[in-house]
Amino acid sequence: MAPADENETTGIRCRLDELLTKRGMTLTRLSEIVGVSVVNLSILKNDRARAIRFSTLYAVCAALECEVGELLVTVESPESATTPSES
Repeated sequence: MAPADENETTGIRCRLDELLTKRGMTLTRLSEIVGVSVVNLSILKNDRARAIRFSTLYAVCAALECEVGELLVTVESPESATTPSES
């Protein structure tokens, strides 16, 4: 299996920015609470993360008092939206 292309769409979008705004929290404050650098949280927030540890995911969700499905959502890929399925 070839490594993932950096520009490849994963079909998963991170709603971190929206959740932070809704809770009146900054990325810096979240970083302090969860013990993850602002840079790494920014990568996650901007949908550039290629992976996330379950422990980090759990800590972020606990700090934001949300479920994983509120933080990470699936989005339809452009390919599947334009390619009709054949019966």
